[in-house]
Amino acid sequence: MCYQCGSSTRRSFTRFLAAGAGLTVLSACTPEAPKVVPSSSAASSSPAAVTDSPGATPEVATVGSSPEAPSPSPSATLARQFSLDDPTSQWVIVNKHRPLKPADYVPADLVRPAVAISAAGEAALLNSTTAAAAEAMFAAAGRDGVAMVLASGYRSYTTQVTTYNGYVAARGQADADTASARPGHSEHQTGWAFDIGDGGGACSFQPCFADQPAATWAKANANRFGFVVRYPWMLHPITGYYYEPWHLRYVGVEAATDMLNRGIGTLEEYFGLEAAPGYP
Repeated sequence: MCYQCGSSTRRSFTRFLAAGAGLTVLSACTPEAPKVVPSSSAASSSPAAVTDSPGATPEVATVGSSPEAPSPSPSATLARQFSLDDPTSQWVIVNKHRPLKPADYVPADLVRPAVAISAAGEAALLNSTTAAAAEAMFAAAGRDGVAMVLASGYRSYTTQVTTYNGYVAARGQADADTASARPGHSEHQTGWAFDIGDGGGACSFQPCFADQPAATWAKANANRFGFVVRYPWMLHPITGYYYEPWHLRYVGVEAATDMLNRGIGTLEEYFGLEAAPGYP
């Protein structure tokens, strides 16, 4: 989910693989709101709204927690370690069905990691745990000759409101929902997720980024530092977002490695949660 994306790049992964697929992209990134963008949808005119479901008992990962889940939950040794609801938890799940609670959550430990950064302001920040893991990962990539850049980190609720409302005004809500996460539904707000770029600057927030050194290195090695590629290839019916090889999410080394070893691609499957292809 990028914030400092420049023009319509990342969340302007707006047409999936462009001409070939002919599908409107569901992207988790949020660049600056467009000033004039023709509507690409015959969209519904339902009013824009940001809603939170009523408070519930915090959910903790358990084996087989959902009969609808296509894959099992974490291995027994990892079960029940962290909450799936608490935004301070490294296993918190934020998607189109699971807004943050509270909606305006702000991490208490935001820091600027000691890595190459192309973002500015709040987008250069991560929570302290994610920042430390990112520093270790970027350093390891550098030792392998791969230049990795932090392209977008934390995104506040206020920033999300401004950006999302800009999209709604320009495109209508139905089309805006394919281009920008609704406020309070972005992993970037937790401080546990960030976007990477390649040191050469090529293909930032574009489909071709998947072939850049930073992306291929991260896909092969991110689990060693506790990260997963949050929106994998062709799993958008589960995550609600098309492939974003730049968007990494910290879940801890044990869980990230467990997912890789067992061939589980999404956090929804891993934790036995329902798919979240769209907002309820």
